[in-house]
Amino acid sequence: MKIHVWLNEHEITREIAADLPLLEFVRSEGCYSVKRGCETSNCGLCTVWIDHKPVLSCSVLAARADGTHITTLEGVEDRAKEFGTYLAKQGGEQCGFCNPGFIMNVLAMEDELENPTEEDMKEYLAGNLCRCSGYESQLRAVKEYLKFKMEGKA
Repeated sequence: MKIHVWLNEHEITREIAADLPLLEFVRSEGCYSVKRGCETSNCGLCTVWIDHKPVLSCSVLAARADGTHITTLEGVEDRAKEFGTYLAKQGGEQCGFCNPGFIMNVLAMEDELENPTEEDMKEYLAGNLCRCSGYESQLRAVKEYLKFKMEGKA
């Protein structure tokens, strides 16, 4: 079957197998930030945006993305680097394996919520598995980053 998508703002038309997971499709297109972790929609490592909404690409068929805009970490690299500095300063990067999915959810939260509360932050980050930390360093990084972004808008 043929799909037509915009991957990180690049228009792509490809012939794919009907059962191809979106995770496999974006990786085959060179988006290696999208990682395979659990393949059961429990870890968040495969988070991408479809039409600016975060989804777990291991549980979405590529065919379902036909006609949409898909964004991976490669498509928001400058924003990701900016947040990544906050994550590193707070000690939240440790092994770094969970960072791409985590960052995609933080940036989605920034885009979707005007003034997120700590509970909002925890809800957005709930589906991200990190085996290195207790999530406190990541939460501090999110708070500091959003505080900086809010000051810039004032």
